[in-house]
Amino acid sequence: MLDRVFALFQQVFSEEVEECDVDRIRVATCALLVEVAGADDEFSPQECEHILRVLEERFDLTQEEAEELLQVAQDSRDDSHDLWRFTSQINACCTPAEKQSIIEEIWRVVLMDGVLTGHEDHLVHKLARLLNLDHPQLIEAKMRVRSELGDAHEANG
Repeated sequence: MLDRVFALFQQVFSEEVEECDVDRIRVATCALLVEVAGADDEFSPQECEHILRVLEERFDLTQEEAEELLQVAQDSRDDSHDLWRFTSQINACCTPAEKQSIIEEIWRVVLMDGVLTGHEDHLVHKLARLLNLDHPQLIEAKMRVRSELGDAHEANG
């Protein structure tokens, strides 16, 4: 009996490791960025360039690899009925700090045009809940990104 229980736990843990495939995390993260980029019904060239740059830096990819990942993520998002598929993958494999970093990237995409619509705000809150981040973590990320973007705008202005 004990052997069967042990075997069951081994199977569960081996499936968990399999679920933490780096490529799946990359696709899931990119899919969330694509989702928020299109939340205002416009996926601007600036948003696309920003996402590609994030993918290159975050995942140490070449431009070509980032473009391929973006296409795979867009196709995967188009084939999905909800965002849980992506957030559950991230939840299974990422630490709270990594998820906090992802929500910050989400805020960067949303806030890069300087306008926060009600729909975008609602979507980011929804994603934070799906990523098991609490409201203070969400607001902390938003304030950090706003400060960072404000500093960048002042330096460019």
